[in-house]
Amino acid sequence: MQRISKFVILTVLLAVSSLGMAQQKGITFTGTVVDASNSEPLPYTVVAIRNSETDELTTSVTTDIEGAFTVSSPISKVYVEIVLMGYEDVQILPSVQSGTQNLGTIQMTASSQNLNEVEIVAERSSVEFQMDKRVFNVGSDLSTSGMGAMDVLNNVPSVNVDIEGQVSLRGNSGVQIMINGKPSVLSDDPSNALGTITADMIERIEVITNPSAKYQAEGTSGILNIVLKKEEKKGMNGSVSLNTGYPNNHSVGASLNYRTENFNFFTQLGAGYRTRPNYNESISQNSSDSLTIQSSGEDYRNEEFYNITLGTDYYINDLNVITLSGNFAYEIESQPSETNFEIYDPKGNLNSAYSRIEETSALNPKYRYDLQYSKQFEDHEDHQLIFSTLGHFFGKDQSSEFFNSYEVGTANFSDQRTATNFYQTDYTFKLDYTDPLSELFTLETGAMYEINDVGNDYSVRNLKGSVWEIDSSLTNDFTYIQKVLAGYVTGAYETESWGVKVGVRVENTELTTVLENTGDNNYQNYSNLFPSLHTHYKWGNGFSLQAGYSKRIYRPRLWNLNPFFNIRNNYNVRTGNPELQPEFADSYELTGILVRNDYSINASLYYLYTTDVVEYVTRYENGVNLTMPINIGTRQKVGVEVNGKWTVTDWFDLTGDFNYGYFTRDADYQSQNFDYSSDQWDGKLTTKFALPAEFDLEITTRYNSSYETIQGRVSGFAFFNAGVRKKLWNGKLVMNLGVQDIFATRVRETTINQPNYYMYNFSQRGTFLTFGISYGFGKGEAMSYSGGGRH
Repeated sequence: MQRISKFVILTVLLAVSSLGMAQQKGITFTGTVVDASNSEPLPYTVVAIRNSETDELTTSVTTDIEGAFTVSSPISKVYVEIVLMGYEDVQILPSVQSGTQNLGTIQMTASSQNLNEVEIVAERSSVEFQMDKRVFNVGSDLSTSGMGAMDVLNNVPSVNVDIEGQVSLRGNSGVQIMINGKPSVLSDDPSNALGTITADMIERIEVITNPSAKYQAEGTSGILNIVLKKEEKKGMNGSVSLNTGYPNNHSVGASLNYRTENFNFFTQLGAGYRTRPNYNESISQNSSDSLTIQSSGEDYRNEEFYNITLGTDYYINDLNVITLSGNFAYEIESQPSETNFEIYDPKGNLNSAYSRIEETSALNPKYRYDLQYSKQFEDHEDHQLIFSTLGHFFGKDQSSEFFNSYEVGTANFSDQRTATNFYQTDYTFKLDYTDPLSELFTLETGAMYEINDVGNDYSVRNLKGSVWEIDSSLTNDFTYIQKVLAGYVTGAYETESWGVKVGVRVENTELTTVLENTGDNNYQNYSNLFPSLHTHYKWGNGFSLQAGYSKRIYRPRLWNLNPFFNIRNNYNVRTGNPELQPEFADSYELTGILVRNDYSINASLYYLYTTDVVEYVTRYENGVNLTMPINIGTRQKVGVEVNGKWTVTDWFDLTGDFNYGYFTRDADYQSQNFDYSSDQWDGKLTTKFALPAEFDLEITTRYNSSYETIQGRVSGFAFFNAGVRKKLWNGKLVMNLGVQDIFATRVRETTINQPNYYMYNFSQRGTFLTFGISYGFGKGEAMSYSGGGRH
């Protein structure tokens, strides 16, 4: 606890020192930007606030679809600079020194000039803070160019994605992933589903560690909301791109947009092929007879994908908009692998040696539709009603063949075949209403109904002589239907310097699972209240404090509940648990934020208390490691997180992220005590350089510490990414070169050391190299689209 105390003291000192610096009041600007020739609004125009004494950038925003903006500065000695490619820049001196100034309608004149400031603001990822979330605005991060959404998530402060694609927030699992503010199946299997979203399609990622009652209560450690880009400039705009990489990462894509007075049409097309290799090793040993099983091998996940997105926004009038979009994607998978096994007796003699060869193929159709109606009321721009309905389907028709080739000893396992027919259909209906009852008070209320219908028909056949016989002990048809009905209300009171937001959400969950081959079924129906409370206070010198509380839930998913067997490795078998119950968590957080002209820093203290924690527990039976999730006890975690950015010079800046947590586990299972305490930390540092001849260089290093689990330990690791970019023709043509995991040090090692057995697992992805070139036409720059589709 001494380490925790030191972090608390440092955070308090940061807050106290910042409070002592308060000398001047801030200022807020509002206004609307239009084209001088036709008075049409100019969305996505950069509105920058600069220090009038040093010309350094203080903060910036972009205008919305109507060309409107609101931007605040922590200091008053500033001027406003408005920048849009293809237009003359506009500079405005404020007429007031504090408070709020409405700049009215600002006209911009078309020009052929391009501005360096646009590139600086638009291409660097940045973080902004709101009362109940942090917003990571995704720039053109060089190391992730041409890569997938999982790689972008690894660049987001507080987020970590391990080598197996599991997403955690501040070191905690149970993360709810949303797309454009709507529920997503990505929470079930993010390593698979996120593959269809590429880095260049993402506008921003909202990190919500303490969500208000407006958001779904799903996710004990918080919510990640991925907001996708949608171009809305007038006229025809778009880009085309070509990417290649090693191992195979080839794609071609096009993004087109046409905007008229009442319609906005958008489409994306993509196709590609990629390979994801994975090397793995494992050792298991029975302590009673010292029987040792060693395995090593490499498997590949090869994907050929095609997709198309079509959509339109229909502007009925200035206050009513209907949006309809749809996406269809089709993936062809193959997963060849070979694993070599060696079995040793207690004296170290080799009893058996054989290779297990897998040939897996799958067809994955996916489609999605999204219909939304938005009504804005005349009395206030934030007074609005939004109704949306979302449908999503994901299917997998997969077959596998496993052949065993023995070099030493006799056959212990027969050749096998498996067949999987999987489907997941989701429907979500949402209604959200926001009413600013006054300049200071805002009311939000809404409701949601979500249906998840999932099925997995899984069969195993063993080769007996020349006949493939069904294995009834491993074959099953499992269905899972979950329905969630929710309603919420929040109220917010906010002045220029202080605000508070309180809310409550109620959710009723109905879950039915059926194991068809045995007739076993499990029915659960429960209702829960989820309160939330957030407050913040701002000082005029750029320092503010935020505090929040929320209650969360993590419901078991299909793969946690389905008791099917994975026979890829007959010695390491993972099953589900139909009796699994949901986790519940109470989250508390205090954050201090300091913003200066050339640097910013924020530090958070947090406490997370989780009950009915889901843990994967392994037991050893007859030479086989059986792993199953169970609810086991409580978890308390106290931590500190620090994020910062420092613009050292015009050509060099640093961004850092550090998280430390100390946790205790109280758990008993089958008369065995699993109580223990441990800590876990990770850090990340990104350096960016603006080089001569309009080259940019970016280097990122990250370290994840080792940490204890309920039965063993996971080792730490460090890895490095780098990227370089070159722009031509005022940004119309962009070339990117990126390297992920330069030294192939991003690995995962787990060790379980119990009284009766020992188990070790190692996996490694290796280095990825990508090169991309893209060309943009219309009013925008090139968007390095990597061939994925909207998901």
